[in-house]
Amino acid sequence: MKATLILENGSVFCGTSMGSAADCICEMVFNTSMAGYQEILTDPSYAGQGVVMTYPLIGNYGVNSEDSESRNPWAAAMIVRRLSPRGSNFRNEGTLDDYLKAHRITGICGVDTRAITRMLRDQGTMNGMITVEETADLEQKLRMIRAYRVQGTVEKTTRSRVQVYPGDGPRVALLDLGVKENMIRSLQHRGCQVTVFPAHTPARVILEGGFDGVMLSNGPGDPADNVEIIGEVKKLYDADIPIFAVCLGHQLMALATGAVTEKLKYGHRGGNHPVRDMAEGRVFITSQNHGYVVKAESVNPDVAEISHVNVNDGTVEGLRYRNGRVFTVQFHPEASPGPRDTAYLFDRFIENMKGAKGHA
Repeated sequence: MKATLILENGSVFCGTSMGSAADCICEMVFNTSMAGYQEILTDPSYAGQGVVMTYPLIGNYGVNSEDSESRNPWAAAMIVRRLSPRGSNFRNEGTLDDYLKAHRITGICGVDTRAITRMLRDQGTMNGMITVEETADLEQKLRMIRAYRVQGTVEKTTRSRVQVYPGDGPRVALLDLGVKENMIRSLQHRGCQVTVFPAHTPARVILEGGFDGVMLSNGPGDPADNVEIIGEVKKLYDADIPIFAVCLGHQLMALATGAVTEKLKYGHRGGNHPVRDMAEGRVFITSQNHGYVVKAESVNPDVAEISHVNVNDGTVEGLRYRNGRVFTVQFHPEASPGPRDTAYLFDRFIENMKGAKGHA
C-alpha cells in the first residue's frame, strides 16, 4: 500500500505503508542510532513523536518480549529507508512490521530518510503526517499538521499506582515522569529497593516514606508544561535529601531552582553524543533523547554549577547543585543498547545516599 509523509513546510515524500494504515500527525524527529529500534519505540520520551531512523536498514534483527523499555510503545510513528521483511537473530520473536501493526503504530518505508534528516537539521524539528490517502487535500492536511502540538504526555506515560521493586540496599523513591525500565534495573543491580511513584505524587508523600534518596526519571514533552510537578520537585530539593535526576527530571529540577529551559532546533537523539565531564576532564559517549535544554546563562552559580557539557554544541548536559546532595544529567546513563560509559553516575548516587545516611 502506498503511503505519503507530509511535513509542515509542504515537503512530500512518497513511500510504502508499514505498521498501521491509520493517518498519524506527530512531531517528526530523527535518531542516529544504528540499533535499538524496539527500545526507541518503547521509550516514553518519544510520546507524540514520529521517529526518523537515519540508519538505512531497520528491523533486521526483529523484535522480542525482553527488550521493551516500558509497558507498551509510545512513539506515534516510525519512518525508515528500508524495512527488513524478516528478523535474523536467535532472540527474534516476530517482525517489526507485525509489531507496529499489533500496537497500531503508523509507519512508512521506502523514503529518503537522509533527505528528511537533513531537512530537519537545517530547518528544525517540525510536525508531519503519514497518510495512505491518495487524493489528499494538501492544504487541508497542512492546516491540521501545523495546528498539532505535543502536550499532556507525562500524564499519558506515567504509571497510575505505586509499585515496589525489591532490593536489600538503599531505599529509593523514583518519580515516574515516563521512566525507562532499565533505569529501575540499574538501581536494582546496585541493591536498591525502588519504589516508583506516579508523576503527580505530592512531595510530602515521598518525604514521609523514609527513603534514602529520590530519583527523577526521564520523560516526554516540554518541561515547562509541568507546573504542578515543578512545585513538588522544589519541595524535594528544599528537603535536602540526595537526588539524582535524568533528562526531563534534570530539566524540572533546573526549573524548580530558577533556571530556564528552551527548545533545541532539532534536539539530541541517538547513541553517540559526546559529553565532557568537567570535573573528570574526560569525554564520554552518551545516549540521548531530548528536544529541550537548560539555558546555561540562566543557571544561578550560587545554586548550581554546570558539571557536563555537550561537545558538539556546548549545551548544558549536567548540573551539580551547591547543597552537595543533588546532581542531574541530561543524557541517559542507563541506556542499553548503546554506550554504558556513564553508568558510574548511579554509583555516585549510591555513595551520596550512604554518605547522607552516615552523616544523619
